[in-house]
Amino acid sequence: MQVAADFLKDARVQITAVCDVHDRHYREHKWGEGKELGREPGKRTIEAHYAKSTNAGTYRGCLASSDFRELCDRSDLDAIIVATPDHWHALVALTALQKGKDVYCEKPVTHHFAEGQRLVREVAEREAIFQVGSQQRSDPEFRQAVELVRNGHLGTIERVEVGLNTGYDKPRADATVTSPPEGLDYDFWCGPAPVLPYMRARHHRWWRGNRAYGGGVLMDWIGHHNDIAMWGLGTDRAGPQRLEVTAWTLPDTDVYDTPVDFTIRSEYPGNVTVEVSNKHTEGTKFIGKDGWLFVNRGKLKASDPRWLEPDFDRGQWKAYVSPGHAQNFFDGVLTRQECICPVDIGHRSVTPGHLAYVAHQVGRPLSWDATKGEIVGDAEAQKLLTMPPYRAPWALE
Repeated sequence: MQVAADFLKDARVQITAVCDVHDRHYREHKWGEGKELGREPGKRTIEAHYAKSTNAGTYRGCLASSDFRELCDRSDLDAIIVATPDHWHALVALTALQKGKDVYCEKPVTHHFAEGQRLVREVAEREAIFQVGSQQRSDPEFRQAVELVRNGHLGTIERVEVGLNTGYDKPRADATVTSPPEGLDYDFWCGPAPVLPYMRARHHRWWRGNRAYGGGVLMDWIGHHNDIAMWGLGTDRAGPQRLEVTAWTLPDTDVYDTPVDFTIRSEYPGNVTVEVSNKHTEGTKFIGKDGWLFVNRGKLKASDPRWLEPDFDRGQWKAYVSPGHAQNFFDGVLTRQECICPVDIGHRSVTPGHLAYVAHQVGRPLSWDATKGEIVGDAEAQKLLTMPPYRAPWALE
C-alpha cells in the first residue's frame, strides 16, 4: 500500500486490481493495532480514493484476487506493480511480462541471481518498460551527488564506502511455531521457496531475515546505496572484477540465517575499492584524491562546501532527471522511453549481494566477469550462483 499510494497520485492512471494471498492483517503489529492491510483493505482503500477523485466518473471498481495470474491474464491492465516479498519478485514479474505487461518491481529486483538474468532477457526481447523500485535515483540530492562525482570534482575516485543497516540479531516478533492465521494461504505465500514452519517472526515485515524468503538487511538495502555507488562510478551497467567477504556474522538464533554484521569488499576497474558494510555510516561516501562526498536521504555533505551551493556548476555530464519514481514509470509506459532504473541496472546494482552469499558459502574470494555475468575459474561457485532452489511445481521458465 505504500507503493500504491505513490501511484494513486497520478491522474493518468487507475488502479483497478489488487492481489494478496492474505485477506486481512496488521503487518508486524498485534491484531487490530496499526494500519489494516491485505487484500480486502487494499481494495477498500483504493476504491475510497477514486470515489472522491476527479477520476470517479470513469472508475470501474477494483478487483481483489488471491492469485497474481488472474491479474496478469487481464487484457485491460497495462502494467503490474510487484511489491511482494523478494522470493516472489521474479515469477510475478516474468509472468506479467509474458502476458504483455509493463512492470514496476520493488528492489532487490530478484531473490536469486539467475532470476535477474532471466528478467533482463525477457524485458529486452519484449521491449517492455520496467522500473526497479530503487527510488533514490529519482531524488535530487542523489542526482546532485552523482553529477559531482562523475564530473571529476573529487578527483580520481579511490574508494567508496556503502553503509547499510545491521541485520536481525534476534527474533523481531513471536517465534512460536503456530498454524498459519485464518485468511492466509501460507503454501501459496511460500510459493517457490521452502515451506518453513509458520511463525510471526518470519512473516509480515520480518520474512527477509531468513534466506528462504529474502536476503536480509544486506539485500534489502544494497539496491539503494550500492546502486548510487555504481551510478556515481559509471559502472551501473558493468560491475566489479573481484569480490571477497571479509566479515560475516550470523545471528544467534535459528529463526534467521542472514548476516547481522557484514563487510563485502569489491574491486572495480580503475583500482577503485567499494566496501559494503554495516560498519560504515548508512549512505554512500565517495572518496577521491581531491576530496570526499557523502549522500543519504535528505543528507549531502562534502569536503568542499562550495560543491553543495545551489549555483555551483557541477559540470558538463548530466544525470537522468526523473520527476519522481512512480511518475517516471508512467512516463515510460506512455512514451516507451527507458525509466531511470531499468531492469538491467537494478540487477547489476544488487549483483555484489548475490555474489557475497556465494563467496561466504564457498569461503573464498571470487573473480567476476561483469560482461558475461559469470564467476571466473570457480565452477562450484558458478553453480551455486546460477541454480535457484525452486520448490515444485514452480519453475523459472
